[in-house]
Amino acid sequence: MPETLEAIDRNIINALQGDFPLSDEPYRVVAETLGIGADELLTRLASMLATGVLTRFGPMFQVERMGGAFVLAALKVPEVDFERIAGQVNSLPEVAHNYRREHAFNMWFVLATETPQGIAAALEKIEGLTGLPVHAFPKEREYFVEMKLRA
Repeated sequence: MPETLEAIDRNIINALQGDFPLSDEPYRVVAETLGIGADELLTRLASMLATGVLTRFGPMFQVERMGGAFVLAALKVPEVDFERIAGQVNSLPEVAHNYRREHAFNMWFVLATETPQGIAAALEKIEGLTGLPVHAFPKEREYFVEMKLRA
């Protein structure tokens, strides 16, 4: 990862944290506000993703409103097996993101599925792949916390 970001990359990050334009050419619209071309914007986004400056770029969906479901889940993974198990968990399309934690439950991830029944199937699949019990923590209530970070 680069030690410092160019000013234009900081401006791109700041500009793309909400209010993405709804148009036929949203990248052109954003690029114009930044004084660059759409091709440069897309190249810089790809570069920031490739170098780890950004880990994800895309919309956030409320999967339940589309008939799906999601759940926070955790595993107790022996340290010696952590990387292997992380690879197994991350290989599944239902896994939205996965985090290491300093806790007895040292692997936390979010599952998102097209149907509520898909959660049980994904949990069963993970348990089958890893040989470890998965602890699921369904959402009890929802909060909206908008967080924008200045680059």
